[in-house]
Amino acid sequence: MRGFTKLLIAGLLMLSCDLVFSQNYTHYVLIKTNMGNMKVKLYNDTPNHRNEFLKLVNNDHFDGTLFYRVVKNFVIQGGSSDSRNASPRQHIGYGNSAKVIDAETHEHHFHKKGALCAPRQPEDINHFKMSDISQFYIVDGRVWTDEELDVIEKNNNIPIKNKLKKKYYVPRKEELAKLKKEDPRGFNKLLREIKEKINFEYSVSDYIEFSEAQREAYTTIGGLPDLDGDYTVFGEVVEGFGVIDKIAALKTDKNDRPFKDIEIHVEEVTQ
Repeated sequence: MRGFTKLLIAGLLMLSCDLVFSQNYTHYVLIKTNMGNMKVKLYNDTPNHRNEFLKLVNNDHFDGTLFYRVVKNFVIQGGSSDSRNASPRQHIGYGNSAKVIDAETHEHHFHKKGALCAPRQPEDINHFKMSDISQFYIVDGRVWTDEELDVIEKNNNIPIKNKLKKKYYVPRKEELAKLKKEDPRGFNKLLREIKEKINFEYSVSDYIEFSEAQREAYTTIGGLPDLDGDYTVFGEVVEGFGVIDKIAALKTDKNDRPFKDIEIHVEEVTQ
C-alpha cells in the first residue's frame, strides 16, 4: 500500500510539473508566404485562441489559403477557407468553416504593428463580439502622435461623460441649486452621491485611456489604437516585419484583394 501511495504521489508531482511547464511554454508559428515568412509568438493568457489556432495550424487548415484582404496602413487579413483556390477577382469572406469562440481581450495586448488578431462578424449579428479563429489578421497600421492619441481619447470619452451627466446630474440640477442656498451640507451630500454614480458607471464603460506601453508603441512602430478592446489580440510577429510592409503595399481590387495572390502556409515551430 505504501508503494502504491509513493507511486501516486510521484505521478501527481510529474503531472504538476507538466502543468507548470505547459503554462510557461511559449508557442510559435511560422507563417510562410511567397513574399517571405513571418514568425509569430502566441500569447499564453489567451489560451482558447492559442489552442484553437494551433489545432487549425496542425490540421493544415490555413495551408493554401490567401491574404485576401489587404489595406495599407490598416491590416493584412487571411486564412479564410473560401480563399483557397479562389478564382481571380472572386469576392472572399468568412468561408464555410468558420469557428467561433469567446473573445479574450486584455488591456496589455493591443493593436501595435505586427499584432496577430482574430476578426469577427459585425456586432449587429454578433452581439458578444465572438472571434472567428478560422482566419486572422495582422496589423500594419501607422505611426501616431501623442496629440492624435489624445484626440481619440477625448472623442471617445467625452460623449460617455456627457451621457452620464445627463442621466444623473441634469434631473437633479434644480434640486441642487435649491440645496446650495438652503442646505449646504445637503447640497454637498447629494453632489457626492451623483459624482460617485457617474464615476462608477464611467469606470465600467468603454472609456479609453492609453497606457504608457500603448503610447510608446503607437508613436514609434505604429498600429491601430481605435481597434483596442473590440477584437482579440492573441499573438505578435517577432520576425519578418518587412513582409508585412511588402504585402500591405500590394495593389488591390475594389474588395481590397491583392491582384497578386499571396498564398499562406502555417506551421508550428520551436523558438
